[in-house]
Amino acid sequence: MSETITVTALAQLLKSHMGDFFGHVLVRGELSNFTAHRSGHWYFAIKDDGAVLNCAMFRGANGRVDFMPRPGDQVVLSGGIDVYAPQGRLSLIVRSMQRDGDGKLAAELAALKKKLAGEGLFDPDRKQPLPTIPRVIAVATSPTGAALHDVLKVLRRRFPSTHVLVSPCKVQGEGAAASVIKALRRIERDGRAELIIFGRGGGSAEDLMAFNDEGLARAVAACKIPTISAVGHEVDTSIADLVADVRAATPSHAAELAVPEREGLQALVAELEQRLNAAVLRDIGRRRAALLAIKLRDPKQRLVDGRIRLDELSDRLHLAVGARVLLGRTGLAQLGGRLDALSPLAVLDRGYAVVTQSGKAVSNASGLSVNDEVSLRFSDGERLAVIKG
Repeated sequence: MSETITVTALAQLLKSHMGDFFGHVLVRGELSNFTAHRSGHWYFAIKDDGAVLNCAMFRGANGRVDFMPRPGDQVVLSGGIDVYAPQGRLSLIVRSMQRDGDGKLAAELAALKKKLAGEGLFDPDRKQPLPTIPRVIAVATSPTGAALHDVLKVLRRRFPSTHVLVSPCKVQGEGAAASVIKALRRIERDGRAELIIFGRGGGSAEDLMAFNDEGLARAVAACKIPTISAVGHEVDTSIADLVADVRAATPSHAAELAVPEREGLQALVAELEQRLNAAVLRDIGRRRAALLAIKLRDPKQRLVDGRIRLDELSDRLHLAVGARVLLGRTGLAQLGGRLDALSPLAVLDRGYAVVTQSGKAVSNASGLSVNDEVSLRFSDGERLAVIKG
């Protein structure tokens, strides 16, 4: 007979084995019995024609879902099978949820982004700078939508003198992308606008699909007027956002980026004016002080001072020349004494004579023979002699 186990042990065993074999599954079906609990967790069921499976999606995971699920939605769920032991209930713990078909759509969108990025449509270098204070702003959006109201409200508050042109267009549904393109081209042909704001006031992923259109992306990239996208989708970034010169989170934010706040600008101008006036006054003060410091001298006094200066220089020159002459004489006397000491005539004065033969000095007696004639040079003259022995 098999060993008996408790119900709790059996439930734990089932829980363990379910986690091993069904740790990650993808399930397609229809949502039903959807409940968003005040804790932030979602509880619902997924079903098809043959079965129903209870599901739970906790707050950390459902925060990444970009739409609000409704009963009847066709979805694809990713998660793992779990057994809730207290009730013996089998459930799918959902980690991700997307609309059925969104996977293919996301892949197509990713491929389009890669293609346009490769062509340089997203490069910051090609984006145009926004005008500092545009006089005319064009808005391409639905004339009855909240986006236009928000833009006008912010522009009136921040810079009331701004002139606004409205180029009406569809912003969702079939033909919306073509309608936005037409609105942009209408603005370009008009030629008055210095800046374009285009978009809508948010919406679901399906509502915003027009702004992921390739044709619209190329039209925005080719626009000669700077553009601000105001698609208003915080969860994801549309292709139009990436191509536009500047992306705004909402239409109101787009209007804030488009114009400065007039009161703040006026305050800045007033401050700069005060600083300029203060700087000019300081400069005038410095120049006045420098001018007052200049004292004009009497020309006669300058002549007297020049004469005195000339006499001083003349005396200094006379003393310098005298000192130079004295120094030269002293040096010359020293050189004369050294020359006299080295002169052979000084030796002759002491009783010596120089013997020469045929103009050459004789330094050795062995160089002379009997009857050779020599010349004897004394200090007072020269005499001839003959060698006798």
